[in-house]
Amino acid sequence: MLVIPVKEGENIERAIKKYKKKFEKTKVMREIRTRKEFIKPSVLRRQEVIKASYKQRMKSADM
Repeated sequence: MLVIPVKEGENIERAIKKYKKKFEKTKVMREIRTRKEFIKPSVLRRQEVIKASYKQRMKSADM
């Protein structure tokens, strides 16, 4: 549970902004999206390798 301390007379928009920022840091939505469907570990590893090779190509292209 997220607790946001609100001072007396503080703007409600500021409190909502604090809540959203704290919620983002907990990474709840990312976790929910990843748990939505099961992805095999081999597929995850393949995606990581493809992403790494793409980054490597982009880095070498800059030089």
